[in-house]
Amino acid sequence: MNILLINQIYHPISYFTRGVTIITIMATGTFDLIHPGHGYYLEESKKLGGDDARLVVVVARESTVRARKRVPIVPEKQRLKVVQMLKVVDEAILGSETDMFSTVSKINPDIITIGPDQDFDLDWLRKELEERSLNAEVVKINGYHESSLDSSCKIIKKIKEADFPPGSFKHC
Repeated sequence: MNILLINQIYHPISYFTRGVTIITIMATGTFDLIHPGHGYYLEESKKLGGDDARLVVVVARESTVRARKRVPIVPEKQRLKVVQMLKVVDEAILGSETDMFSTVSKINPDIITIGPDQDFDLDWLRKELEERSLNAEVVKINGYHESSLDSSCKIIKKIKEADFPPGSFKHC
């Protein structure tokens, strides 16, 4: 029986592979207000690695979200906890506040997926990975789960525009 050791950020985990190679997929995101688009992105990411793939999700730190998007609604530890609860996710961690490539190095993924609404220069990312001797393939997930509230921004806008009757929040 073969044992494959995967280096984890917090602790090593052993897998009995029975001759099967485990492909590690790394997906990243804010995951501020979970919606079907997040589920689609994570499911499609995991599919890239086949039946025995391992999906590690990196949840963006509050400082990163503020710098790249907006003020996050949900605190980072709560976003992490919710992502850890998703069935498709094998492990979820908080990203680095200073160097995203240190997180990539620790996870050592075979594939890094970029979500359909993530604004990354894929050529730059591939070049930076190569310069750091990180041999991960970068794949953009292009599809999207379309619904009326298929992004955190749309959810926030709907809440801001809602005309809640008086007393709606007395039990909050």
